[in-house]
Amino acid sequence: MTRGRKPKPSSLKVIQGNAGKRKLNDAEPQAEALQQIPEAPVWLTELGTEAWDHLASWLVGSKILTATDLHNLEAFCSAYSRWRDAEEHYAKEGPVVEGATGGPVKNPAATVINESLKQMAMFGSALGLDPASRVRLAVPGSGEDDNPFAALLGKKRGGK
Repeated sequence: MTRGRKPKPSSLKVIQGNAGKRKLNDAEPQAEALQQIPEAPVWLTELGTEAWDHLASWLVGSKILTATDLHNLEAFCSAYSRWRDAEEHYAKEGPVVEGATGGPVKNPAATVINESLKQMAMFGSALGLDPASRVRLAVPGSGEDDNPFAALLGKKRGGK
């Protein structure tokens, strides 16, 4: 196992800019964005399938989703479904429920909520579903060519 940060894929360096000006890996495998919205896995719950339909459509339209990312989308939708179910249970039962011995205990749904939210954050970040991750993505054809000031961004200050 290596230490330190995970290396950033070359495709992201191209999109975000290569701040360190290091040589890009020419031999890195590239995955092509999916052109069609994939069907949701049959094992997903109704809530998970709704999330899949909504997110897959946006991810394919934004040219973000690749075949190698499908497991991240599956995991995100599954965690989303668990989170919603646990939130409903928590709302009905409250933060304290009766335990096996009859005494009050922390509602187990609270643990499911926290774990599901962590999973959603992790898998959502991999797909660019949170604001911080989305800022780092540049969607092809998003109108940068129409911006007359885009050429200025590539120049150094004071340079001509």
